[in-house]
Amino acid sequence: MVARIDRVLITGASSGIGFDMAQRFLAAGSRVAINGRDTEKLARAQRALAHDDRVVAVPADVSKVDEARRLVSHALEALGGLDVLVNNAGIFAAKPLLQTAESDFDQLIATNLKGTYFVTQAAVPHLIAAGGGAVINLGAALAFQGKRRLSVSAVMASKGGVHALTVAWAAELAPHAIRVNTLAPGIIRTALAGDNPDARSGIVPLGRIGEVRDTSEAALYLARADFVTGTVLEVDGGYSHGR
Repeated sequence: MVARIDRVLITGASSGIGFDMAQRFLAAGSRVAINGRDTEKLARAQRALAHDDRVVAVPADVSKVDEARRLVSHALEALGGLDVLVNNAGIFAAKPLLQTAESDFDQLIATNLKGTYFVTQAAVPHLIAAGGGAVINLGAALAFQGKRRLSVSAVMASKGGVHALTVAWAAELAPHAIRVNTLAPGIIRTALAGDNPDARSGIVPLGRIGEVRDTSEAALYLARADFVTGTVLEVDGGYSHGR
C-alpha cells in the first residue's frame, strides 16, 4: 500500500509546530484542515497559509468530546475524507507536585490525553473507510525522564498516556492498515520555549535547539512510512539519551 497524504487534519494548528506542519503538508500537495480553540487566531493562520482552495479552518476545543466529534465531522465534509490525523493540540504547564491543583491536572489530561483519544475515536471509522491511513500523536521527550529542576509531573502524566495509547492503538488498528505513531519533541523554538531557548542548546548533544521544521519533517516521514507503527520518535537532538 502506498501511503496517501491527500487529506490531512491537524489539531492545534493556529501557530507553532502545528502551523508549520500545515505549511509542510500543503507544500507536499495535501489538502489540510487546521484546528484551534481561538476562532480569530485560527482565521489568521488560514489566511497566512495562503492556499484558500486547499485549507479549511475548523475551530473547536478538543478537550470537549462533542466538539472533538464535530471537528472531525466538519473536517471530513470539507476534505471529502481523511488520510492523516495529526493530534497536535496540547497545553503545557510546569508546576511542582505540591502546587498542582485538581483543576490544573484535569485541564492537562482533558486537552492532551482525552482530546487525543476522542478526536482519534471519531476519525478512525473514516480512516478505515479510506482503506487505512496514519495517526500521528504529539508526545514529549521529557516523558522518558525526570528532572529535579523542572516540575512537570502532571504534563508528563498526560503525555506519557499519549505514548501508551500509541502502542495500544498501533496493535489494535493494524488490521485496518492504520499506522499509529508519536512524535516526542524536545526543546523546539516556539512560544512555549520561552524568550531565549538558545541558552539551553548546550544540553542538547547536537548543539542546537529544534526548529519547527524538524518536527514537521518527522511528521511527513511518519505520514508516509508504510512499515512504521507503534513507535515514539524522539525529535530532540539526542537530548533524551545523552548530555
